[in-house]
Amino acid sequence: MGEPMSVERRREGEEQAQRTVAVSGGSWTHRLARPLVAPLVGTGISPNHVTTARLVTGLMAAGAMLPGDGAWTWWAGWLWLLSAFLDRADGELARAGDMASPEGQEWDYRVDLIVNPTFFVAIGVGLRHSVPGDYAIPLGAVAGVSIFCAAYWSKSLERRQGLAVKAYSGAFGFDPDDLLYLFAPLAWLGWLMPIMVGAAIGGPLMALLTGWRLHRLSVRQSKDGH
Repeated sequence: MGEPMSVERRREGEEQAQRTVAVSGGSWTHRLARPLVAPLVGTGISPNHVTTARLVTGLMAAGAMLPGDGAWTWWAGWLWLLSAFLDRADGELARAGDMASPEGQEWDYRVDLIVNPTFFVAIGVGLRHSVPGDYAIPLGAVAGVSIFCAAYWSKSLERRQGLAVKAYSGAFGFDPDDLLYLFAPLAWLGWLMPIMVGAAIGGPLMALLTGWRLHRLSVRQSKDGH
């Protein structure tokens, strides 16, 4: 009995992963990545390889932010731009090569939970020599923790909705997380300080909103017997 149940759950997970890939992937940044990853189909490079490259480049970008030096920040911007692109490329490769899987979805999600908050914390550390001084470090920490909570609760919200609807939809062909691309030019222009302050204010508000939506849905589903 155990093995058929495992196979059935595996099949359900793969179908769910396929539905999730179908729901996401319509933004302009996804369309940009689509033709660039097409040559990788059949080469042995899997979406998980691309996601791991996203993790490495994202952490390298965060590391390059730490010194707060102009030359290092320039490199951080390019590494972050590459990491943001790879975040789109893994899903497009999964779609093009019919390689979507529950494990791949989970790995992509966990990498997002690591990279995005870490980058904001690194921005705060790198800005310690700017106007906010040492206060930049806790501001970056608040932004990073808030982004982690918002992302974690957003995924929980999507799972409770069957992964058929994204927690936050985009507009005009852009997803909310397409904003991450902007951090590269903002870094090059030296405009990260107001963005970090805004994230330290807006991040907790977004996390609270997402947590409230998740709580409300949980209560409603409990009453409905789900």
